[in-house]
Amino acid sequence: MNPEALAGHEGIIANPNCSTIQLVLVLKPLEVAAGLERVVVSTYQSASGKGRSGVTELEEQVRDLAAGGEARVSAHPRQLAWNCIPHIDVFLDDGSTREEWKMVVESRKILGLPDLRLHATCVRVPVRQAHSEAVNVELRRPLSPTEARALLESAPGVVVVDEPESESYPTPLDAEGLDPTFVGRIRRDDSVAHGLGLWIVADNLLKGAALNAVQIAELLAPPD
Repeated sequence: MNPEALAGHEGIIANPNCSTIQLVLVLKPLEVAAGLERVVVSTYQSASGKGRSGVTELEEQVRDLAAGGEARVSAHPRQLAWNCIPHIDVFLDDGSTREEWKMVVESRKILGLPDLRLHATCVRVPVRQAHSEAVNVELRRPLSPTEARALLESAPGVVVVDEPESESYPTPLDAEGLDPTFVGRIRRDDSVAHGLGLWIVADNLLKGAALNAVQIAELLAPPD
């Protein structure tokens, strides 16, 4: 998305947070076309974001609860099975979490918009793999949902799945094990002058982590 940033590295290149990667990949084409004023994002992050221990704990909790037992908690701050936890990483002095702070500062840096107004709420949900995000974007200039779909359909690494009349939209199960970032539910947000609502889903272990690191390396040293 921003390969020009590689020119100035001094031996260390950051691979962004998984929740940030899928967000900025979709925001960038919209920013180029219509500018960004404000972004509000709520994440639905899978247990795999906590690592193997997070997935194992979720699976064990589901089995124990289904058998009439109690859910044992160690990896996550609260019971994750049949629950949602608005707490990822540690809480900061302003009441936000470090995960939410990372989304703000990383998005500003990657997009080259140091003053971008962005508010994030990060939530762990009882999904095994792949993160989802509900995003509201306020643009500087008008951009219709039809125009946004066309832009995103041509964006590298993005796949649009957005046919509500046939109940076609991306879900974590659809994205699990796949490389692209999927976007759907593209619609107008009339609560602001030039607003759009979006739903973004990606496998946090692939594009959100390993694949993105490989793609950065390939830009530095293209494979034969």
